[in-house]
Amino acid sequence: MSDPSDTPPEPRRNFYGRRHGKTLRPSQRGYLAEDLGNLRPHGITAAENPERAPIDPVALFGDDRQIWLEVGFGGGEHMVAMAARYPEIGIIGCEPFINGVAMLLGKIRAAGVQNVSVHPGDARDLMDVLPDASIARAFLNYPDPWPKARHHRRRFVTADHLRPLFRVMQPGAEFRVATDIPDYVRQTVEEGPQAGFVLVDEGPQPWDDWPSTRYEQKALREGRPPHYVTFRR
Repeated sequence: MSDPSDTPPEPRRNFYGRRHGKTLRPSQRGYLAEDLGNLRPHGITAAENPERAPIDPVALFGDDRQIWLEVGFGGGEHMVAMAARYPEIGIIGCEPFINGVAMLLGKIRAAGVQNVSVHPGDARDLMDVLPDASIARAFLNYPDPWPKARHHRRRFVTADHLRPLFRVMQPGAEFRVATDIPDYVRQTVEEGPQAGFVLVDEGPQPWDDWPSTRYEQKALREGRPPHYVTFRR
């Protein structure tokens, strides 16, 4: 089986950010080689689906359960915690950083959760082939802040990402954003409604089922208070 970290990015659009970090441990390379193939949704890449036909969400988990989407799952703490807490739903996680994918796979093994699917790439490639109104909840936790003003267009909370997300979410579905960057909050609450989302709440109080992540703990140690934003589709 080929190493997914050697898979070139889709040539159709620009991608900003890292795909590789420090050298993977042997155990992590084992997770990628042994587990990712069974958890990865098929029909996402141009090679697998050159016509970009919609995929069948039922095929992801074998039934018509609710499907949630996590964009940029980092090390996977939130995704695995939610999968364990809500075994009746299915969660698709997108993450192009292969080290994060390997970390998630290790956590999936340790937790024994079976209601997860892992796309090791750009969330836009997945949203291209998801049917309309197929996602019941979406999460964006501590995304790359791209702090320089000239890089703000690279943030996830722009029309290039939010409009496809709006399309694939069900009416009434919840979209959650967590960040410790005040200017990211500003852009989020400005851009979300422009893409069609309705702002429900924003402030320092997390959701009742929120499991803190390593990025949040780092922000707290460094004196940056977290902020939580909730939209409805």
